[in-house]
Amino acid sequence: MIDEATVKKIAFLSKLKVDDENMNEVKSEFNGIVDWFEQLKDVNTDNVEPLLCVNEQKLHMREDVVTVENNSEAILKNAPVTEYGYFVVPKVVE
Repeated sequence: MIDEATVKKIAFLSKLKVDDENMNEVKSEFNGIVDWFEQLKDVNTDNVEPLLCVNEQKLHMREDVVTVENNSEAILKNAPVTEYGYFVVPKVVE
């Protein structure tokens, strides 16, 4: 059972804004998701082979050849901030 503290932690980590008036609704939705995963434990998979791929199509292999020269300077001109030849982005994970 997911409580309000867990909802707040998940919301913080996933950058979701959960207002206090929506807390019970979000908590109910999260608990519904957890309940659904609990139902999956009851599925009998004894004679089911693991899938390597969901479709049986064979992918055509091609030779790995460089077709574009290094144009990082032109690409970095699109960035608002660069440093040492890389894009500078805001930190999103604490």
